[in-house]
Amino acid sequence: MRHNKKFNHLSRKKAHREALLTNLTISLILHKRIFTTLAKAKALRVFAEPLITRCKKDNMANRRLVFSYLQNKEAVKELFGVVAEKVAERPGGYIRILKTVHRLGDNAEMAMIELVDFNDIMLEAKGAKKEKTTRRSRKKKTNTDAAPKAEEAVKAEAQVQEVKEETPAPEAETAGEETKE
Repeated sequence: MRHNKKFNHLSRKKAHREALLTNLTISLILHKRIFTTLAKAKALRVFAEPLITRCKKDNMANRRLVFSYLQNKEAVKELFGVVAEKVAERPGGYIRILKTVHRLGDNAEMAMIELVDFNDIMLEAKGAKKEKTTRRSRKKKTNTDAAPKAEEAVKAEAQVQEVKEETPAPEAETAGEETKE
C-alpha cells in the first residue's frame, strides 16, 4: 500500500535526493532546457516551480530562501533577473515536460524539461494560431451592428463613384466601341 507516500524518493537517501534536485534545478535555470529521466523530471517540477514563484517578488528574503536551496550565486542571479521578467505575468506552470525516446542502455523513459517562456518555436506557433472553425452556423448580427456598417458601405460606394467619374476613359477603348456600333 502507498499510504502517506507523497513524492518519489528516486531510490536515494534524503541528502542525495536533495543534491540531485538542486543540481538539476541549477542546470535548468542556466540552460533553460535539459534532458533527464521522466521520474527525475516530474520530481524536479515539484522542487523547482515554488522557487520560480518566489523569484516573481524580488526582495532579500526571497533571494536568501532561494539561495538556501540552490547554493549557486549565478543561478540565483539568472533566476531573479532574466527568468523573473519572463514569468512575471504567468500564474503558474513555468515548466514543460515532454517525453522523448527511451534510453538505449536500460530502456528508461527519457524526457526533455524546459522553461515554458523560453521556447521561441512554441511561442511563435502560439502567436500564429489560425481562426477557430465550427460546424454550427454563426448567429446573425443585430440591427444595431448592421446600421453603422451599412453607412460605411454607402460612403465607400460613393467614393468609388466619384473616382470613376473623375478619371477619363482611355481613347483606344472608346474608339473601338464606336466602330463596333
